[in-house]
Amino acid sequence: MSQVNSDDLRQFTPQPPDWKLDWYGLDETYEWIQRMRDCPQSPVFHAEGDVWIHTRMVLEELIALPAWRALDPPERALLFAATALHDVGKPATTRVEGGSITSRGHSAKGARMARRILWEMGIQPEVRESIASLIRYHQLPYYLVDRTDKRRMAIEITQTARADYLTILAEADVRGRICGDLPRLLDNIGHFAAFCREHRCWAAPYRFPSDHGRFLFFRILGQDPLAAVVDDTRGEVTVMAGFPGAGKDTWLESHYSGPVISLDQIREETGASAAGDQGPVVHVARQRANKYLEAGESFAWNATNVARELRGKVIDLAAVHGARVRVVWVEAPRVELWERNRNRPRPAPERVIDSMMERWETPDLCEAH
Repeated sequence: MSQVNSDDLRQFTPQPPDWKLDWYGLDETYEWIQRMRDCPQSPVFHAEGDVWIHTRMVLEELIALPAWRALDPPERALLFAATALHDVGKPATTRVEGGSITSRGHSAKGARMARRILWEMGIQPEVRESIASLIRYHQLPYYLVDRTDKRRMAIEITQTARADYLTILAEADVRGRICGDLPRLLDNIGHFAAFCREHRCWAAPYRFPSDHGRFLFFRILGQDPLAAVVDDTRGEVTVMAGFPGAGKDTWLESHYSGPVISLDQIREETGASAAGDQGPVVHVARQRANKYLEAGESFAWNATNVARELRGKVIDLAAVHGARVRVVWVEAPRVELWERNRNRPRPAPERVIDSMMERWETPDLCEAH
């Protein structure tokens, strides 16, 4: 892990021998903790009170768990940060529907919010993404046992989030609440742990026989993860991803010698604005891509592609034509990113980048070869 600085959430990780939680230090330091105050929760599942109270209780339960204390210090710090942030998305997603309080979608929203929070703190990307993935999937250990696709879901989860860490977080989350079904939830977490051990994805990602086998597994419903597949791909599409100013052009100049389809270049050719309708720009790019794909030729697609859905459209196009897919994520520290963008010949409006950050999903191995 990178060296801890004054803005690093991990500085609050309780240490032996007293394992004391500095909750009010956290509350005074981070606005996102303060926003949890008075954010209501369903009294059926959270009779303890608002999200602020629940988060404190969960952290207290976490640091009391023998499994957490037995981890190495960097692992404890990572899990402490994930636990502090696990419900950061609730204030933005909580609403009343049919007379009941719901925060549907808070895990996915919280993962995106945590990603930006940790990026602005300067947390090492690998650590940041581990934390964001734990937040994204923190509810799954309660429900996996009831899903008809539990093997597929467990395999997907463990490509980015360690099941052993998730189990610790989920147990703390359950114990840090007042609800009537606590024994059932704890039992479900135990089933999740046993299931992941059985399917060889407990403390590491599920390992596929090949990259192409993994790619097909996440694209074809019912695909056997152990199936021996023939890699009959033709050409490779390199999908660039990163915010304006992150260094995608620089990476291509240093690491890539093939043809490049650049959305920025097409905008220059057509006079299109980066803040306007991108449909005509993407249409031109797809026409050019089709020519390379039909010929089985490799090329790079250079655009921001910060959201999984946007990358997915390019990846789908490549997959239909039987091409291999590589995604290259490029990023820069916060201050450097804004400065680079301002110094570009045609800087992207900062409000546009802010909007992109709301949808930021770093690529993972479920998407590409």
